[in-house]
Amino acid sequence: MDVIAKILVGLVALEHVYILYMEMFAWATPRVRKSFGTTEAFAQETKTLAANQGLYNGFLAAGLIWGLLHPDAAVGEQVQIFFLACVLVAGIYGGISVKRRILYVQALPALITLIAVLLT
Repeated sequence: MDVIAKILVGLVALEHVYILYMEMFAWATPRVRKSFGTTEAFAQETKTLAANQGLYNGFLAAGLIWGLLHPDAAVGEQVQIFFLACVLVAGIYGGISVKRRILYVQALPALITLIAVLLT
């Protein structure tokens, strides 16, 4: 179970690196606009806000990676739990306030991963 939990944590971290990329560097591209359901005008007007969101997603990814790489496994697990809880809360909030799809794309993977880490 420990290996599965670590793989899941890594996948959630990678997802947030990808979200960082989309929000910081590709926000106004047609593919990302379609993914987020925005217009070209809206994307251009909100590039700075999206980049800020992307940076926060990068911090979530960094925290999860830190938890995976921490030399003290017990501390690493606590770090993973904290950052997975942050991802879960952000996903729930986004799912309620922005788009229901965020619940399935962000919150559900975080919840599954959090349970896996807690069961190790």
